[in-house]
Amino acid sequence: MATLERLLDLPAADLQQSLNQASELLCSALDADKIDVFLFEPSRKTLRALGTSNTPLGRLQQALGLDVQAVANGGSIAGVFTTGEPYITGHADREPGEVPGVIHELGVRSHIAVPLVVEGERRGVVSAQSPRPEFFTEGDLRFLGTVSRWIGALTHRAELVEQVTTAAVAQGRRQAAEELITVLAHDLRNYLGPLMSRLDLLHGRAELDARDEDLRDLGRASDSVARLGQLISDLLDVGRLEQGLFEIVPATVDLVALAQETARTLGSPGVEIRVEGPPELVVVADKARVRQALDNLVSNAIKHSPRGKWVLIKLSSDLRSGKEHAHIDVIDHGSGVPPELLPRIFDRFVSGGKASGIGLGLYLASRIAAAHGATLTVNSPPGDGATFRLSLPVSGPPDHARGA
Repeated sequence: MATLERLLDLPAADLQQSLNQASELLCSALDADKIDVFLFEPSRKTLRALGTSNTPLGRLQQALGLDVQAVANGGSIAGVFTTGEPYITGHADREPGEVPGVIHELGVRSHIAVPLVVEGERRGVVSAQSPRPEFFTEGDLRFLGTVSRWIGALTHRAELVEQVTTAAVAQGRRQAAEELITVLAHDLRNYLGPLMSRLDLLHGRAELDARDEDLRDLGRASDSVARLGQLISDLLDVGRLEQGLFEIVPATVDLVALAQETARTLGSPGVEIRVEGPPELVVVADKARVRQALDNLVSNAIKHSPRGKWVLIKLSSDLRSGKEHAHIDVIDHGSGVPPELLPRIFDRFVSGGKASGIGLGLYLASRIAAAHGATLTVNSPPGDGATFRLSLPVSGPPDHARGA
């Protein structure tokens, strides 16, 4: 009871620190030479001693690298984890299949171990070891089984604290980034207008003098400034979304004409943009916002398409729950979205692969979809490109969806 009370008093601010302290308490209570709290790491299929008593045997285990054990290598620790059955022996050197380093390097003879269960899920193993033969009793094993439940509760508490702390830090970083980006965007826009005016003046002079090379260079410079202007608009829209000022103005829009306009504007010799669909597909939506969403989706597809490949904008419609919906599929032939990014692909500041950008285009496209009462989804089989589908209700967004 004294051990359990002291376990309950342990702070849960840091998981590893908590488990190390729990190991120290158990080591004292059992008079063991080493206590370990192993947790399973699914990505590596290994059991890692995240908590280990600060004893000579514990320090030797860490020095030898035996605090990490592959489940596939077998041994008593892996056996307890895979079967969920407690384990006791007073002669580990006589047990078949034991990890050689445990016997020969650590000199372990007596060993008891029980599964560690966290919130109903088997997550690891609690182990006590000693070089002394026949040292632990069945009573010690029962005690370890009881204590492991409390260690499971302690692990759960510590993980929750870490999750909350991590989320708070991430939220703070996002807020700071958003504030900084919004301020910079406003300042940049103040400089952009005069810069465009200067480029227009230079373009006019070059036309009068028939300076073809200067005209070509000025055209490229104007295109770069226009892209910078679009980026600034995206940055400012993020701020409007956070302040609840992002609204849409519905009107009749032909999505086919809009897609063809996007293809002409964003297409290049390196990446062709094709449009497939009916001659006309009319919806009620905010034309400027749908164009912004489509431009962001197509720009994303271009970034991830190998040179010489094409991007397809495919339009279609169908009935869903008695209502007609229009679909815009943007399909690329790149390597696809990394699986680890798929759950966060529409979050702010998420970007992956070798593509440039700060990760706002898909976020804004998803918010524009939400403001229309529409959906934006992605389908990306590994290595087979990506398809982003924007599905809009043909009759227009519901009134409550006209602000985000």
